Amino acid sequence: MKPFGAVGLIAVSFLLAAPVRTFAQEEHHDEAAKPAQHEEQAKPKKQEQEAKPAKQEQARPEKQQTQAEPRKQEQQAKSQEENQQKNTEQQARNKQQQETQHKQQQVTAQQNEEKSQQHQQQANGHAQESQRQYAQNGQKDRNGHVYNESHFGPSHHARFEEHGGRYYNGRREYSYGGYWFYAGAYPSWFYQQNVYFIMGADGLWYVVAADNPSLTFEVNIG
Repeated sequence: MKPFGAVGLIAVSFLLAAPVRTFAQEEHHDEAAKPAQHEEQAKPKKQEQEAKPAKQEQARPEKQQTQAEPRKQEQQAKSQEENQQKNTEQQARNKQQQETQHKQQQVTAQQNEEKSQQHQQQANGHAQESQRQYAQNGQKDRNGHVYNESHFGPSHHARFEEHGGRYYNGRREYSYGGYWFYAGAYPSWFYQQNVYFIMGADGLWYVVAADNPSLTFEVNIG
C-alpha cells in the first residue's frame, strides 16, 4: 500500500502542476505580447506626431504665398500709379512745349508781318512820291528799256492771273507793254483788280492798282 500511495501522490502532483505551468505560459505569452501590442499602438501616434511638422511645413509656404499676394498686388498697383503719373507729367510738359512753340511762332509771324507792312508802306510811299512825276515819254531806265506812253500809264490797265504769265529762272513773269515784268513777291490784290505799269521819274518801274492808286509795288524787267 505504501508504494502505490507514493506513486499516486506523485501523479496527482504532476496533474496539479500541469495547469499551473500552462497558465504561467499563457500569462507569459500575454505579457510578451503586450509590449508588441503597445508598440503597435504607439506607432500611429508617433507617425501622427511626425506627420504634423510635415503638414505644418507644407502649410507655411501656402500661408507665405497668401501673404505675398497682397504685397505683390500692392507693388503692381504702385508701379502702375507711378507710370501713370510719369505719363501725365510728360504729357503736360509736351503740351507746355507745344504752347510755347506756338506762341513763339505767333510772335515771329506777327513780327514778320509788321516788317512786311513797314517795308510795303515804305515802298508805297517811295512809289507815290516817284509817281508825282511820271517818266517822260521815250525816257529810258538804267538798263535801256524805253518808257512809251502808248503802252504804259493809267489808260493801259490789265488784269493778271496768279498762275498766268510764265515761270522763268525760278520766278513768275508777266508780259506787259512789250516787256516781261517780275517781282520778288506779288501782293494778293495784284490778282484781284486791274492794274497798270508806269516808270517813275527815278527810272524805276511800278505796278499800280487802277481803282486805288495808293496800292503799288516795285517790279523789274526780265
